[in-house]
Amino acid sequence: MEKKVRMSDIAKRLGVSTVTISKALAGKDGVSEETRRKIQKLAAEMGYRAKPSAVSETEGETVGILIAERFLSKEQSFYFALYERVLASLRHCNMFGILEPVLWEDEEGHQVPRTIQNDRVKALILIGSFDTGYLDFIQSMGLPVVQLDAYDAKCRMDTVISDGYYGMYRMTNYLIRKGHRQIAYLGRVGATSSITDRYFGYCRALQEYGLPYREEWVLPDRDEQGYFTIELPQRMPTAFVCNCDMVAYQLIRLLNEKGYRVPEDVSVVAFDDFLFSNLANPPITTYAVDMDAMARACVNQLRARWAEPDREVSFRVVTGFLREKESVREI
Repeated sequence: MEKKVRMSDIAKRLGVSTVTISKALAGKDGVSEETRRKIQKLAAEMGYRAKPSAVSETEGETVGILIAERFLSKEQSFYFALYERVLASLRHCNMFGILEPVLWEDEEGHQVPRTIQNDRVKALILIGSFDTGYLDFIQSMGLPVVQLDAYDAKCRMDTVISDGYYGMYRMTNYLIRKGHRQIAYLGRVGATSSITDRYFGYCRALQEYGLPYREEWVLPDRDEQGYFTIELPQRMPTAFVCNCDMVAYQLIRLLNEKGYRVPEDVSVVAFDDFLFSNLANPPITTYAVDMDAMARACVNQLRARWAEPDREVSFRVVTGFLREKESVREI
């Protein structure tokens, strides 16, 4: 079988980048006319055939959207909001989405999603964390796949995440600038990649300011089965950094039950800025995740993978912003 000519083959022959080849063949700016003519001539001689555009390939197609059922039951509001934004981004590209919750036994047993069994979808978006073995299993099906709001370094897959590391670094810095020196982190480290990223952002902020790291102030927000449970430390800090708004909401309720006032006695910051940050009393100062930008980036990555299956794996981090509310006191 004749070997398919790729842009990288043309780039190697001419000693230029693949980006230059792509711009020249697509008629885009950034390439001189002389170089463009050379590239077009060599491409014709080598028998290069351009792939159909991502628009024509994806027009009217349906995408399966998988979310682990264990997260839907506990973080329903955030993941459903993210799912709705993915649907909107797909519709903007004249594509459609079907949600399929994945049961733990199906994930552990590497069961083929029902949307694929019925041949209803031509690509997949995975929202949230999944077992590494299941990710490998999904990729082995040969469909374009993007993971959203989680990543697994052991699995090479296009990924879009929020800026958990620098976001929580910024939130911890915010508390420090407000005068806090005794700051606890609330989140089960290792439960998800997002929680772990946010934990390391917290650690970096402490380190840069020379503040002591106390193991007793790194508190799990859930047990090993994923059920939420919070216990206050014996020695209370002046502030808590919570891995998400829902946990911060539960923490504030617990603090109130124990006789602590927020923010007069204890300050609280969190991450997400969705629903629970405004339901809490007082409203929670938080790092706002740009879910619209994450959804757009995810769909764009999927279409790019569709158009060029052999392209390099893409890892996209979407930044958010600090939203100051009423849960922090300056000391």
